[in-house]
Amino acid sequence: MALSPPLDATPDEVRALLAPLRNDFSIALYAADNAFAIGAIIRVAHSFLAREIVIVGDGPYYAKASMGMEKYESVVRVADDEALLAHVGERPLWAVEKDHATTSIHAVDAFPRDVVLLFGSERSGIPDALVRRAHVVVGIPIYGVNHSLPLAVAAGIVMNEWARRRYAGGAVV
Repeated sequence: MALSPPLDATPDEVRALLAPLRNDFSIALYAADNAFAIGAIIRVAHSFLAREIVIVGDGPYYAKASMGMEKYESVVRVADDEALLAHVGERPLWAVEKDHATTSIHAVDAFPRDVVLLFGSERSGIPDALVRRAHVVVGIPIYGVNHSLPLAVAAGIVMNEWARRRYAGGAVV
């Protein structure tokens, strides 16, 4: 259920109100060259109360696509692969990359706590070095002649699968 903060609350006050409700997953976006998609993912990540959204590189995002939700989110920018891996640290890193997938999102039994879900560019995916560093490489089954999903759609599918397993039966498991 959506939270209705006081109308006169500042973004910092809303972030503080949401902090104890945040979920134990983060979203990382590598070379996401579609500014609209990044904004849309920020909006979707807010709906699932992701801990943070990590953007690798300095590419812009279209704030209008986030519908203002960037004000309430922790959007972290890191410069490159090394900075991403340093930021992730010991947390489990799951790459969402269909060409190198070792399992399907439908076959995942449970997501680990503090998982970082890494998504790549719609054009070039995730670099091999980061795919090799990932603990799991997950694919989303698609059908038809289209070879890929829009980045924001893929991120939404994975966040929904995380939530479906986390809140199975309407309760936290």
